Amino acid sequence: MPDTTADKGEYGNANPWLIAVLVAVATFMEVLDTTIANVALRYISGGLAVSSDEASWVITTYLVANSIVLCASGWIAQMFGRKNFFLVCITLFTVSSLLCGFAWNLQALLVFRVMQGLAGGGMTPVAQSILAAAFPPAKRSQGFALYGIAVVVAPAVGPTLGGWLSDNLSWHWCFLINVPIGMISVVLIYLIIPSSPEKAKERAQLWAKGLNFDFVGFLLIATFLGGLEVVLDRGQIDDWFSSPFIVTFAAISATSMLLFIPWELNRPQPLIDIKMLTGRQFGTCFLIMLVTGALLIATTQILPQLLQEEFGYTATLAGLAISPGGAVTMVMMVVVGRLGFVQPRYLIAAGGAIACYAMVDLLRMTTDADFWYFAWSRIYLGIGLPLVFIPITTASYDGISPAKTDQASALINLARNFGGSMGVALSQTVLARREQFHQSRLVEHIGSWNPFYNDSLGRIQSYLNGRTATGSPSGTSAAVVGQLVQSQVTILAYIDVFVALGLIAAVMVPLALTLRSVNRSAGAKPAH
Repeated sequence: MPDTTADKGEYGNANPWLIAVLVAVATFMEVLDTTIANVALRYISGGLAVSSDEASWVITTYLVANSIVLCASGWIAQMFGRKNFFLVCITLFTVSSLLCGFAWNLQALLVFRVMQGLAGGGMTPVAQSILAAAFPPAKRSQGFALYGIAVVVAPAVGPTLGGWLSDNLSWHWCFLINVPIGMISVVLIYLIIPSSPEKAKERAQLWAKGLNFDFVGFLLIATFLGGLEVVLDRGQIDDWFSSPFIVTFAAISATSMLLFIPWELNRPQPLIDIKMLTGRQFGTCFLIMLVTGALLIATTQILPQLLQEEFGYTATLAGLAISPGGAVTMVMMVVVGRLGFVQPRYLIAAGGAIACYAMVDLLRMTTDADFWYFAWSRIYLGIGLPLVFIPITTASYDGISPAKTDQASALINLARNFGGSMGVALSQTVLARREQFHQSRLVEHIGSWNPFYNDSLGRIQSYLNGRTATGSPSGTSAAVVGQLVQSQVTILAYIDVFVALGLIAAVMVPLALTLRSVNRSAGAKPAH
């Protein structure tokens, strides 16, 4: 008699596609909040009467809380059950979103954002584990395709939606929009995802053995991640290691990591199995996901920033410029999900090459670049990243034992989050440093001794004569030259940022080719 269990996931006869839709919607809501507030910061600072520097902590606190809880999500899911933990996370996320929308001052908003980050950090890896459990190994990549739409498209939609809500309603709606989605998700997930009496008995056996939670390891990794997140997010703002604040957090973070590694290596049941990261397959997947997160989040932040600051776009229009890429990503996720017959390493290498091309294409940027020039660059990225995201998720589960599936999911999501933070930090640092460099080099050519400068100044002078109501003609023409120089400085600095991101994308190609072939007909059954 043929074995039909190979065609079913852990949830038996439950429709895996319906489960995939539910967890994808919940994940979309959570990932959306990593970028939706970015373009609303100036509205938040104005509405709460704080500086833009203080308002940026709205982003930092969410990322810190999100990263910290990721480390414990595997243990919590194992002890309380995936479904129960997922429901608690969505409920807390929904309530905290409501509170964020009604926050009366910055302090209250930051507290509620921490709550939201803690809930969101638990949702994402558990959603991935639920998907792995719902689909049999041979069809898992198709389920990850739907999940991938949520994770990859949400950061692209965030600035557009956040910009429109802020421009037309208020920044409060960037958070309140989660409430109805969260409420519906809680009800449907409770009704549709089945509970297993066998798994409940296994959890009861785990509880009988005691909590067995690595509190010391959790405190050390939480301190490391929290400190590093603050350093990455605030480094450029506070001038990196010339700031005592940054030096202090960097020292705390480094010390915590140095203590964490030997502690975990000597634990019989460590919070994080560091040895997983030393394996060729999973370790390489972790690195590739770091790069993927860096490209996805950094470009999602840097492009709207460029369009608003240099090209005069509104928050809504800047978001719309990257929306076509999101639409292409959705289509590509479906296409890539059906390419299960192609080994992940080849798809990842192709995706990395296309992502690199998307960055190289931006090197042609000029001050008169139009809307579709930027939209097409995002479309290219929308073609490349799905070729990376789905195969890397599939490859990361290859060879993972059932007991470590939840932890593998948490680590891969942690890589994406921290990759995004490192990508943003790198982009902002390169932008600031290269602006200084290009400024110093271009002004070297401005002076009365330069005949080209004198000729340009004279032409501008002639054009402006009789066209200005205030200010001396020489002062006005000099101001025009200054504006042109500053515009060139900014464009050249952003081009340098895209060079750096293109080099990072190129790294994915050789990394991908080191991955081993994945056996599609077998795989580790996910832990519960």
